[in-house]
Amino acid sequence: MKFVKTPVKGMCDMLPSDMRLREHILSLIKSTYASYGFMEIETPVMEHIENLTSKQGGDNEKLIFKVMKRGAELRRAIDAGKEEFADNGLRYDLTVPLARYYANNKEKLPVPFKALQIGNVWRADNPQKGRFRQFMQCDIDILGDDTNLAEIELVSATSDMLSRIFAEIGITDFTIHINDRQILKGAALKAGFAEEDIPAVLISLDKFDKIGLDGIRKDLIENGFAEEAVDNYLSIYADLGQDMDCRAFCAQIGEDYLPDKVVQGLEEIMAGARAMISEHVKLVFDPTLVRGMGYYTGTIFEAGIDGYSFSIAGGGRYDKMIGRFCGQDVSACGFSIGFERIITILKDHLENGTPVAENSVAILIDKNAPMDKKLETFARARQLREAGGHVTILPMRKNMKQQIAKLEEEGYHSFEKVYKD
Repeated sequence: MKFVKTPVKGMCDMLPSDMRLREHILSLIKSTYASYGFMEIETPVMEHIENLTSKQGGDNEKLIFKVMKRGAELRRAIDAGKEEFADNGLRYDLTVPLARYYANNKEKLPVPFKALQIGNVWRADNPQKGRFRQFMQCDIDILGDDTNLAEIELVSATSDMLSRIFAEIGITDFTIHINDRQILKGAALKAGFAEEDIPAVLISLDKFDKIGLDGIRKDLIENGFAEEAVDNYLSIYADLGQDMDCRAFCAQIGEDYLPDKVVQGLEEIMAGARAMISEHVKLVFDPTLVRGMGYYTGTIFEAGIDGYSFSIAGGGRYDKMIGRFCGQDVSACGFSIGFERIITILKDHLENGTPVAENSVAILIDKNAPMDKKLETFARARQLREAGGHVTILPMRKNMKQQIAKLEEEGYHSFEKVYKD
């Protein structure tokens, strides 16, 4: 059998230069979120299949890498014929594992609990630029806070973190879109759709950026919805603009379908976040923002950068998920960044990569250098490391010019040479 040297499709080998960049960005993420009081946790990469297939994860549940039962359990499942052959699965996001984690450990955690979780997730997706089958996610969540301070903190912290990262490549401007699932629900009910039809209606609305209102109308009609309801629905979205006012839009829906406290709450979140985020970050009300996850119950948000078709962060409130684990609802809200997508953007702009460190030194030793010189070099290397320097000691190659050029590519800019004489 011939071995395959390339990675599994949709998964990547990480070169040292890749890891330097990733670790550098992770350090920015951790330090920024720590300054807001978020505490780092870790959950297993594998979850019970019941948790992953609870109809909370939207289309992601179709992309689960399942782990088959083993031994006698698998044989019983095969003999039964109709049983699920998998009992576990690789997590497709970090939110479902967090809900289970909190339900299992809530007596040991502060209230509210501000969690930072960083780890790989897996989806059996179609790989493309910025989209992989194994990828890193970075989530911040606030659990146990039913006020809109949670949303304000999440938006502000994520905005600051993204500003720090993108400042390194000269990008200062990006946009955070915000909406509320209750607004989406109210608009659909106002138009005349039944409550059970709302998920299908929102699937069509979620395509707005790609197909526009005409495409949405065609999509809804083809799905069998009444033309009157479709036309009523699209009339609510007919006057969309770049600076759409939340209250003006929601006035079309009316309080019979949308309580004013929802509108007031969203206005307060936007005002509070704007008081803390950079003036270069645009925070806009976007009534077409849907977010595909079935677990969202209130505010939803998404961040994007001009020139890129994918979002770089997203999240929202999910007040009902934890209750499914512990029998009692717990207020929950989170914001997740697309770590791999951010890395993709940085690589598009970085010319020289990320240096090892400002005080990085490469010491090249001639193979014929005497032992006393080598010992002096080892002692000097120890001193430099004790002072916080990064030092690599390497044998000097015949083509030293090429060797130094390669080391410069790896981030070294200071060189010392030890010759035989």
